[in-house]
Amino acid sequence: MAMSGTGLGGRIAEIVTDSDAPDEMKAKIRELWEKIGSEIVAEVKKAEITVAAGIAVSTTGSASAQTGATTATGSGAVVA
Repeated sequence: MAMSGTGLGGRIAEIVTDSDAPDEMKAKIRELWEKIGSEIVAEVKKAEITVAAGIAVSTTGSASAQTGATTATGSGAVVA
């Protein structure tokens, strides 16, 4: 699932907005949080993910034309 700043912001706005608030205030809060959410997502998307070497693989084919796929789950880390 793709990350969505407006989706994230909208969900946060629903959490922090009082259900009794006037509609105009709700709209302003939602707009602000959608902008904040978009900035958060943009920053997260800049992260570099490093996956450790050594993930087990299985290969098929001749020595000159092999194909393969991982056979174990790898792990990664966000590098700041």
